[in-house]
Amino acid sequence: VQLVESGGGLVQPGESLRLSCAASGFSFSDYVMTWYRQAPGKVRELVAGITRVSGSTYYADSVKGRFTISRDNAKNTVYLQMNSLKPEDTAMYYCSRLTTPFISTIPGDYWGNGTMVTVSS
Repeated sequence: VQLVESGGGLVQPGESLRLSCAASGFSFSDYVMTWYRQAPGKVRELVAGITRVSGSTYYADSVKGRFTISRDNAKNTVYLQMNSLKPEDTAMYYCSRLTTPFISTIPGDYWGNGTMVTVSS
């Protein structure tokens, strides 16, 4: 199993980024996928999740209306479109696959190495 995040970078407040997570080594469409983030000195938090086929989604209150999670099962990839970025969105962003058939806060069993997002003027 491998999860590889990309798309992070340094942006100014109000700008956008699109993160990607390329999955391999497992049947991607069989798993709920999530994006987490961890800011310096803070605990890792669930940002967004998406179910296997129906595409039902979950968002943390702090990103609702600004972030959009999506998946392309044909490409084994999950995305996180981040708009109207704020300095408080600065964090390492990780994708993870869940072992539950629904979106939950139970930590996933596999994680990528993360991609850093820095929002600063």
